[in-house]
Amino acid sequence: MRRRLTALAVCAAVVFAVACGGDAVTAAPPPPPMHPLPGASGAGDPYYPDDGNGGYDALGYQVDVRYDPPSGHLDGDTTVTAKATQDLSRFDLDLRGLDVHSVEVDGKPAQFGREKAFELIITPPAPIRAGTTFRTRVRYGGDPARTPHEGGSENGWKHSADGGAYVVGEPHSAAFWYPVNETPRDKATFTLTAHVPPGWTVISNGREGPPGTWTDPNPVASYLTTIAIGKFGVDRSTLPDGTPVVTAYAPGTEARRAIGDRLPEVIGFLAGKFGPYPQSAAGGIFLNENVPFSLETQTRPTYAKWADLPTLVHENAHQWFGDSVSVRNWSDICLNECFASYSQWLWAEREGQNLDDRYRAAIEITRGSTDFWAQQLVDMGQGHEFEGVYNKGILALHALRREIGDPAFGKLLREWPSRYRHGNATWADFEAMVTRIGGKDLRAFFDTWFRGTKLPADADLFPGSLRS
Repeated sequence: MRRRLTALAVCAAVVFAVACGGDAVTAAPPPPPMHPLPGASGAGDPYYPDDGNGGYDALGYQVDVRYDPPSGHLDGDTTVTAKATQDLSRFDLDLRGLDVHSVEVDGKPAQFGREKAFELIITPPAPIRAGTTFRTRVRYGGDPARTPHEGGSENGWKHSADGGAYVVGEPHSAAFWYPVNETPRDKATFTLTAHVPPGWTVISNGREGPPGTWTDPNPVASYLTTIAIGKFGVDRSTLPDGTPVVTAYAPGTEARRAIGDRLPEVIGFLAGKFGPYPQSAAGGIFLNENVPFSLETQTRPTYAKWADLPTLVHENAHQWFGDSVSVRNWSDICLNECFASYSQWLWAEREGQNLDDRYRAAIEITRGSTDFWAQQLVDMGQGHEFEGVYNKGILALHALRREIGDPAFGKLLREWPSRYRHGNATWADFEAMVTRIGGKDLRAFFDTWFRGTKLPADADLFPGSLRS
């Protein structure tokens, strides 16, 4: 962009102070030539090379959907605000299954096409200069429940028992219902406006606005966004600091209120361990569904019908570990799951359980299991991310706690979510912080416990007070 000259420009292209009665100014140099190239079709995670996209940084999503529960049809109108990180000739968004009707970039029609399973290729009417903020509007529609998913933790869009719908999934969920840069590396703010027939309620992330409208001003990793449409009973309250709490109960889950009502107690306990609650709102979505997992959807975890109090503790610990501080690579998922799982032990310790005794009992049970100890907690390989982090990961963190001592471990629990609040971090970042706080070389310990595939030697298996 070329700057406009001031009124002094009437003198000449180069202005002379003597002639015009002011200080000498010169015309701004023209912008450098553009060298537009396509943005990368992946964000760079080696486990999921097609996930996400390059060439831009997503800043915010404004998602507007209209959903008809009887037919299962969804119409969407999403605007993605982003900043170009290179001169762009074209760029991609991720969208699974749904039909795209039109695409606009900064209000002008753009060409688009589909590639692979979920690449939406967009060619803007003119190249986009690096550093420019631009807006992409996509209109689309279809039945998201018909989009195939890979199973496991990728649940996709599902019809619920009451005739409504919900979506959860990790590492993929957002692209089942709106166009997105689907990688935790590119967090952005999220606003949802959902239109449903009378009698239906919409629950999502962040703070509640007019019916069907939700906004989270904090950056969100896309798999942590959600929508649930149902015949919910909804409880509203606030935490002691004024943070709004909205908890929704699907028909048939009314008895879960005894668990949901303990949320302020749980958050207060976790804040005492991890530091101030980092999110804009709190609550939960209690489904009457046999989903094989509950998920830490940001500000408002989504619970399967079997969820219990330890699940409530686990998913809300994620609001610090995984949601506020997100991974850059899925190989580092222990940064999320190991800590959320260990929070359940911290809760049990609060209730009077001796964790050293619990640890020793777990070691005796697993000592002869080569399969258990073969599970790597870091660099475990694509498809194996969630195999060891919920059980071996707990033991690894308790051993780390005893290795560096309670004061250092307590400092770690608070400094990690404070240092990387609302950002991303890596396992290398974590090892560096532990080493600094612990004040000693821990490379062998990390290699044995987190990258190792065998039962650790006794020196690492029973550090500190665990030796007694």
